Amino acid sequence: MAAVNQIATPKSVFSFLPIAWFDGLSTKFARYRLYRETYNELSELSGRDLADLGLNRSMIKRVAYQAAYENN
Repeated sequence: MAAVNQIATPKSVFSFLPIAWFDGLSTKFARYRLYRETYNELSELSGRDLADLGLNRSMIKRVAYQAAYENN
């Protein structure tokens, strides 16, 4: 049988959350926001404008993903 001699409780709800967790969350949010902005801007372009950029409509998701997540 196990016994507990000492129980420690945090002083506040957020005292156990490391700052790195918040930094990671803010980084993920910023990347997602960049993805959505890029996707929305490319979606608003006409087919001719996309062709001038060397893109077509089927490439918009991939290009937005690359802009946000692969180019660091």
